[in-house]
This record gives sequence, structure tokens and C-alpha cells, in this order.
Amino acid sequence: MYRLVLLDRDGVINHRPPPGPDGDPGNYIKTPAEWRPIAGGPEAVAALNARGCVVAVCTNQSAVGRGIMSAEDLAAVHRHMDAALHAAGALLDRVYVCPHRPEDACGCRKPRPGMLHAAMRDFGIAAQETCFVGDSQRDMDAALAAGCEPILVRTGYGAEAEPWARAAGVRRVYDDLAAAARGLAG
Repeated sequence: MYRLVLLDRDGVINHRPPPGPDGDPGNYIKTPAEWRPIAGGPEAVAALNARGCVVAVCTNQSAVGRGIMSAEDLAAVHRHMDAALHAAGALLDRVYVCPHRPEDACGCRKPRPGMLHAAMRDFGIAAQETCFVGDSQRDMDAALAAGCEPILVRTGYGAEAEPWARAAGVRRVYDDLAAAARGLAG
């Protein structure tokens, strides 16, 4: 069992936003009303909490850096997420956010491992005791770069990323966060 379970947000805990105009995939969850949990996601976080895991989110949120939403807007979305998780008996120990645009080339934006390294450092938990659950190649790359176990869920972009992830050596692939939490318990 892992002591530190890191989660991507969109596509893992909650549904990704619908595509923007003309099918542009760069749409963002900008308001609390747009944040919708994936069935079983909050309960999965609660199950991880009950097993004594530290659970944190590591999420790219370039809408802030792009000026599409403010840091206050993002904080409101996260308060809503926290309330939904709390209603299911779940708690996030921390939320790590990269607000930068891809062209900023920061060290925290996934696929770079900065947020994952920060979480391991902040909680004093080694990479071999940490896993990162995500739904994209970018998430799997970040986990591999951080030296922790990459876990792919098929929600969000995960089904599309699965062939690449398996070819890259990702051993754990689950239908959703609830299945991943059950798999981590066994």
C-alpha cells in the first residue's frame, strides 16, 4: 500500500469539461457549477483516507495563467470540490496547482514532476511509497519522472492514453478512481 496517493483532478476525481467552441479541447472548469464528480470518485478518496493514506491533488490549471479565470475563481472551484468530498467523508490533504501556461516552461507543469516532488517533500514520503493516479500521458510521464508508481484510469482521456501507457510500462490500469482505490487496497 502506498502512503502518499497523488491524484490528477480533471478526468480522475471529476469529469473533464466539455469541449469548447468548434470542438476545441482547451475548455476549462471555471466555476463551481461546472465541477461534477465522477461516480464513486469522492468515495474512493474516502476509502484511501480510511486506509491512512495521505491524499493530495496535483493539477495543471493554465486557465489562470491564460487569464481565463482568476486564482480566486480556481479557489472557489476547489472549495466546491472539497465540500463534495467532505459530504462523502473524504478529505484532501493538499491541492497542488500549476497555474502556468505550457509555453512558460515551468518545472511544476506536468509532464514535469515539480508538483509531485513538492508533495513528496512536503509530506516527507519517498517516491517508492508514492503513486500518482492520472488519465493522460502527461500524468504518466510526470509520475515516471518523479520516480513514483504511475496509475492510469480510463476515465477522462485515460482510455485513449492506455495503449501508450502500457507500451511505456505502466502496470496498473483501472476503469476509474474507485477501481484504483480497490486495487491499491489489495
